[in-house]
Amino acid sequence: MITRVLDITGMTCDACARHVSKALLSVPGVQAAQVSYPERTARVSSATALDPGLLAAAVRAAGYAVTPKAGVPMASRAEAIASSSSVTDAGSHMQADGSPLRIAVVGSGGGAMAAALKAAELGATVTLVERGVIGGTCVNVGCVPSKILIRAAHIAHLRRASPFDAGLSATPAVVNRPRLLAQQQGLVEHLRRAKYEGILARIPAITVVHGEARFKDGHTLTVTMTEGGERLVPFDRCLIATGASASVPPVPGLKETPYWTSTEALASDRIPPRLAIIGSSVVAVELAQAFARLGSHVTMLARNTLFFREDPAIGEAVTAVFRAEGMAVLPHTQASAVSFTDGKFTLITNHGELRADELLVATGRAPNTRGLHLDAVGVTLDARGAIMVDDHMRTSAADVFATGDCTDRPQLVYVAAAGGTRAAINMTGGDAALDLTTMPAVVFTDPQVATVGLTEAEARLRNIETDSRTLPLDAVPRALVNFDTRGFIKLVAEAGTGRLLGVQAVAPEAGELIQAAALAIRGRMTVHDLADRLFPYLTMVEGLKLAAQTFTKDVSQLSCCAG
Repeated sequence: MITRVLDITGMTCDACARHVSKALLSVPGVQAAQVSYPERTARVSSATALDPGLLAAAVRAAGYAVTPKAGVPMASRAEAIASSSSVTDAGSHMQADGSPLRIAVVGSGGGAMAAALKAAELGATVTLVERGVIGGTCVNVGCVPSKILIRAAHIAHLRRASPFDAGLSATPAVVNRPRLLAQQQGLVEHLRRAKYEGILARIPAITVVHGEARFKDGHTLTVTMTEGGERLVPFDRCLIATGASASVPPVPGLKETPYWTSTEALASDRIPPRLAIIGSSVVAVELAQAFARLGSHVTMLARNTLFFREDPAIGEAVTAVFRAEGMAVLPHTQASAVSFTDGKFTLITNHGELRADELLVATGRAPNTRGLHLDAVGVTLDARGAIMVDDHMRTSAADVFATGDCTDRPQLVYVAAAGGTRAAINMTGGDAALDLTTMPAVVFTDPQVATVGLTEAEARLRNIETDSRTLPLDAVPRALVNFDTRGFIKLVAEAGTGRLLGVQAVAPEAGELIQAAALAIRGRMTVHDLADRLFPYLTMVEGLKLAAQTFTKDVSQLSCCAG
């Protein structure tokens, strides 16, 4: 019996070890495959000598990386070349001459980083091209700085007013925005160095090129270098992960004014006395409440209503909260002209004239696909200019993949990263699909908005009959002891079977409960299964159990902790 020991990288649990074992056992001649996740090794046994190239191909096709164990003879170059042709035909990590697959990644945000790291782990050489600051939107001008601002605003709000003011004296905060900004940017820079620049610098298989890329042909990028000149980057596979930028509506006069996008708003060292916001996007509602809580008088101009694409109850709940906090929410309102004179903005709307010290435009984000010369390689775009991809992140062009906000997938950083990882696996010969059927989403207002699965309206469009229940937060013990019962939890189930189809929640920390709902939907649980599970008492996620119980019980008649 001949035994070959391999180092396996990329495993994260015992289930991964089972996947690797199954892949190895599929290779002709393998009689036993013992894979250890803790040791990161695989012991492969056979009666005759095995082709190491076939073993490596099987492991990589399963989405993991493999190298011979120290002390075990490496496959000869002749073996590698002899075995590479069949692997290359499948789109493997190796070229026909045995050299590593060359992968180009355009962008350096969450999706780009996930792809670059996975591709390098799977044995490819990676050239990452970035035209601006490493890290993309999320860490630099998106998720991270906005959540810091939102948290600071939340603390300021609680100091000014809380449900416990009868026993705890309120002390309105004095907002020092320059110091808050310094704290915010300090963490942004730390995370960029630690999670992006530092990681890239430590991986020899990844080369970072600073410049703007465009396609020369189906296997070559032309990069206009930041320091001057041009450079050609040949590739076997390419991933586009260029993100998106703020979309600006064609309002007369707007482009001639110094309006803010979210980037300028988050970088501002002042809190304007009057802030007008055009838009009702996620960015709009999050920043509206944050600036209002830090001292701005905020007026929102919503072309429709807040959250008009979601269950109507969500928009109604958040609008009521905003107005209770002193914000002006103007639904069905559009600006027909904007001007800027003597340091002030004037907006002409269908409901009158509005003046403000600053104007934030938050009407969504447009894919960054212009300038890439995508027509040169046959990449298909949708009407918004987004790259159309399938569930394997493949574009319409051979050997070109895409992920993130530049595609027609949801503009969420964790969707971008998941797509990047799967794209890397597929670019190196594997088979990985991105499943968004149970994609959770969170909006970081207070209370938060969290959703997963289908709404009633979406279910009807799919000809699914539903049975739904809405639980007000005054029925959730955690909300009661917090003296904060704003919001609700709604469960959408399939009529007859009770299978959970979707959950919509407006609640403090709703983002912390929605993943449990996502797992329940993923596991095809019914509301009856959910009602029978154990949930810790006095947690917000217990609201899921209580909402499930309302399908068969009047929860107002249950005692605390009723099972």
